[in-house]
Amino acid sequence: MIDLDFLERLIQAIDQSSIDSIEIERGGTRVHIGKTPPQTVAAAGAPMAMPMHMAAPAAAPAPAAAAPAAAPAVEEAPAPSNLIDVTSPMVGTFYRAPAPDAPAYVDVGSKVGEGATLCIIEAMKLMNELEAEVSGTVAEICVENAEPVEYGQVLFRIDPS
Repeated sequence: MIDLDFLERLIQAIDQSSIDSIEIERGGTRVHIGKTPPQTVAAAGAPMAMPMHMAAPAAAPAPAAAAPAAAPAVEEAPAPSNLIDVTSPMVGTFYRAPAPDAPAYVDVGSKVGEGATLCIIEAMKLMNELEAEVSGTVAEICVENAEPVEYGQVLFRIDPS
């Protein structure tokens, strides 16, 4: 089993380096991390880029000494009492739009109704739409596009008034 802190530090090291992808295996678990999304073929036969943060062919792992130390965790400011936190139901990669060239589902100030799609969370190559559980106005977007998210992490804050 690979330690989550190790993976986060590895992803940060890859993002800050000129390495495009890496594959490692530890304790029977194999992980591919890459910057360039793989090409998949759509039903009509045209190539289509999938918005993925992790996946790619193998490369030599960077030495552990070259990996930068993980940044100290930044605690999120508590939300004003009237805002409702929308949290991630799973570990995955957060995407604000259905495709890289498409407009975001919502922006700060967008009015949303119950059941409206807020974002996509990609987990294990499956795209999962996250829907609003309340109607209101998007007051804050707490995550940048294409960032990894954890279970329970606050993604949006919605003002129900």
